Amino acid sequence: MSVLPLVFTSGWASGINAYAVVLLFGLLGATGVTDEVPAALQRPDVLIVAAVLFVCEAVADKIPYVDSVWDAVHTVIRPIAGGVVAALLAGHNGSLPELAAGAVGGSTALLSHLVKAGTRIAVNTSPEPASNIVLSLVEDLGAAGIVVFAVFHPVIAAVIAAVLLAAGVTVVVLLWSRIRRYLRRRRQRRSEKRLSTAGGAVPPAG
Repeated sequence: MSVLPLVFTSGWASGINAYAVVLLFGLLGATGVTDEVPAALQRPDVLIVAAVLFVCEAVADKIPYVDSVWDAVHTVIRPIAGGVVAALLAGHNGSLPELAAGAVGGSTALLSHLVKAGTRIAVNTSPEPASNIVLSLVEDLGAAGIVVFAVFHPVIAAVIAAVLLAAGVTVVVLLWSRIRRYLRRRRQRRSEKRLSTAGGAVPPAG
């Protein structure tokens, strides 16, 4: 069977939580649940690093505004991770060229990451933290559940991931005006802070 559905699903999930994807695939392969996982993802050092970073993301992802900073840093990391995982899966399976798999996984991860980041910015416009925590939990559990499901039912999982991705893009488009207002206010606050700092550095006259 072609590994393309698994590649697409892993890319979508990597855009949400790349460390969870690496950790889950590694554990599923190391425990013998599936033979679809390449040995590189099952290495103990890879699992340990992925577990530590997963915990860091689980905490940062639930703190308003900290999650947006974390997302900004991971704009590069998540697509790269999605592409690497996809290429490893394709190389292990042999039914899809690794370069093509990496392109699919990386681009899908980038798109789902942008959806996640945009949604978080919109949620952060609300003053209460509960919605942020709930959304983070839903994202983590959803990504983990679909990754595990994809190991056994890759085609169905890919369809679900595609529907969720399309729905996420639609939500971000609908919330774009709110996101723009948030970004405008943040730029204004940064500008005011810089002006205040520069003004404070000037010695008083006389």
